[in-house]
Amino acid sequence: MLTHVSNVCRAFLMRRICFEADGIPVAVQNVSLKKIINWVLTEASVFFKPSRPWGFPTLIQVEPSNHCNLRCPFCPVTLGMGRELGHMKLDMFKEIIDQLRDYLLLILFWDWGEPFLNPNAYEMIHYACQCGIKVISSTNGHVFASGDHARKVVQSGLDALIFSVDGITEEAYRRYRDQGRLETVLEGIRKVVAEKKRLKVKRPIVNLRYIVMRHNERDIGALREFARSLGVDMLVLRRYHTAHSGHQSSAGWESQYAPSEVKYRIPAYSDEDGQPVRISRNPCRNLWNCPTIHWDGTVCSCFADSCEKHPLGFLARQQFGDIWNGADFQDLRREFRNHWQELPLCGICTYGFEKGDIGQDSNAEVEWLIRHKCT
Repeated sequence: MLTHVSNVCRAFLMRRICFEADGIPVAVQNVSLKKIINWVLTEASVFFKPSRPWGFPTLIQVEPSNHCNLRCPFCPVTLGMGRELGHMKLDMFKEIIDQLRDYLLLILFWDWGEPFLNPNAYEMIHYACQCGIKVISSTNGHVFASGDHARKVVQSGLDALIFSVDGITEEAYRRYRDQGRLETVLEGIRKVVAEKKRLKVKRPIVNLRYIVMRHNERDIGALREFARSLGVDMLVLRRYHTAHSGHQSSAGWESQYAPSEVKYRIPAYSDEDGQPVRISRNPCRNLWNCPTIHWDGTVCSCFADSCEKHPLGFLARQQFGDIWNGADFQDLRREFRNHWQELPLCGICTYGFEKGDIGQDSNAEVEWLIRHKCT
């Protein structure tokens, strides 16, 4: 509690808000008084969980595209989402920013699909950054090996770029990243790193993310040198989610992909019966501070609703504020507060288990190879 009070006092005095997103340091400078007050109210809403939040989200997840050039086995894109494929229009993205620019601190610029397949991706990022909003994105990296994508992403103003590289040999990489090619990804990383050096800039932070799985855990010892050779800023070992959103229901998935080392799995499992350990109070923040907006403007409670089983509004015909404070969202928050275990998505989500906080527990190891200040 004292830490929270200290952070609030510092924000008002210095007009600066610092936090971490996925292990990446984020610092928002020259924050308006209105945005600071909203941040305080939103954090209070996350803790007390009212049906109608006291503030607007300071963080949103935006899906630029749900098209993808890979076919990872347990991804909803591969399994079939039951919804149309498309790219978010630039005008829609700008409208989202214009409605929320007084409140947002950070945008997570990805959901399902490869975000940089959207032809307007760099303009979107630049627009958000010009409005004083930080942007982090994640990619499978293939697009950056060709054309001028590396130059565009570095010049866009993006704060951090996560490259998902789950293998250091072609065989290990393709075991999960189906239809991908490791050397193409590595070439994309090298080009982004080289472009940063050419322009003499420190952003975007280049984050090499490695999801630990059964077939690639033997290579962990060689990862640090592998990452250093690419010139990336940070290396993150990501835990494998063994209880998450209902997509991993195929027979034999755990024996094929779950790492043998328990420390690389999320959530915690009981020694007695080998089952995930349930918790009584779900720490999920998404209903109060991280809605997901799909490419066509459909607003969902979080990224886990990839199939839009419970859409909460449509920005093509509604204002965000009307959705955020509307009856459907309020009803869902009330249901979550009273019996989250019975909700279709929440009841099977990692958040509902011990050591399953996606924000706090997903990263097993974070190592900075090039130190950055929180600026």
